[in-house]
Amino acid sequence: MKTILAVLLVLAPLAAFADDAHIIVQQGRAFRPGEITINKGDALTFTNDDDFIHQIYVSGGSFNFDSDERAPGQNITQSFTQSGTFEVRCHIHPKMKLVVHVR
Repeated sequence: MKTILAVLLVLAPLAAFADDAHIIVQQGRAFRPGEITINKGDALTFTNDDDFIHQIYVSGGSFNFDSDERAPGQNITQSFTQSGTFEVRCHIHPKMKLVVHVR
């Protein structure tokens, strides 16, 4: 019983961290998932799991960002510091769209 309790105490903080991790995969010239809801201040980590470069940007309103190009296998993390609904796009592949709802 003590062993089980010790394991639970070690794993509990890791489980809480996993809930805060928001991973967006860039694959097949698409964002996966294509829509996500997060809390203000949360960050999204974009993982380029494609065979070509990608980039991310949000434009319009008072919240903007524009990343450098990322090669296959690279990641970028972006925090969302304002509430609202935002469209994340890729300059290289303009049909790529991710809708981010920040509450």
